[in-house]
Amino acid sequence: MFPIRDHNPSGRTPYVVYALVAANVMIFLSQLGTMQDNYALSRLYFDYAIIPARISNGEGFMTLVSSMFLHGGWMHLAGNMLFLWIFGDNLEDEMGHLPFLAFYFACGLGAGLVHVLAAPGSMIPTVGASGAIAGVMGGYLLLYPQARVDVILILIVFFRIFPIPAWIVLAVWFAMQFIGGLGANPDTGGVAYWAHAGGFLVGLALTLPLWLRLGAQGFWRQTHGHPPHPEARYRVGASRIPRIRRK
Repeated sequence: MFPIRDHNPSGRTPYVVYALVAANVMIFLSQLGTMQDNYALSRLYFDYAIIPARISNGEGFMTLVSSMFLHGGWMHLAGNMLFLWIFGDNLEDEMGHLPFLAFYFACGLGAGLVHVLAAPGSMIPTVGASGAIAGVMGGYLLLYPQARVDVILILIVFFRIFPIPAWIVLAVWFAMQFIGGLGANPDTGGVAYWAHAGGFLVGLALTLPLWLRLGAQGFWRQTHGHPPHPEARYRVGASRIPRIRRK
């Protein structure tokens, strides 16, 4: 089960979200050839991915930024860009273009540092924009907890799209990262759960001053917890697969 869209598109063009998606896709395409060469890939990750042990030794601090534009595969890239597309446009609309860009990088830096603190001696490289996007999700949760988000539920051959409040989607996602972090060994690789959880909390904390300036709970009452834009109407067409009746 994962989100595919929200019901309140932004009121103005999210140029920063577009630029971030384009940059991530172009950088990924540029490194496709490198993925076929183990030596070149190892060199790329050593130079540009987060390696906690290097940062613990006072080296490679720029990788906290460069790692945000590297991805380990098509699904990694597609999943991150989908979440940025869903939750980033409304936040950029509310914050403004340049403040949102600064917010995005601050969340990514915070997530990277949390990952280093969770496994300071690890030599395993970490890549992806997930930490920064987790921060976007944390900010979205604070500002628009009641926004409707369409999720797709897939059970083998059955699938269905249905809307649920954003706070449920995001709270469940955060709980999965937190529980995953408790059960994972960050020194052995895999999902960077603590980077996700840390980025989410950083994003929530950085959005708190904006929420207070907007009126805090008064802002929620005024907007009913939704982005202040007209709600989009989506229709899912009926399946064209013919029904077979039992005799």
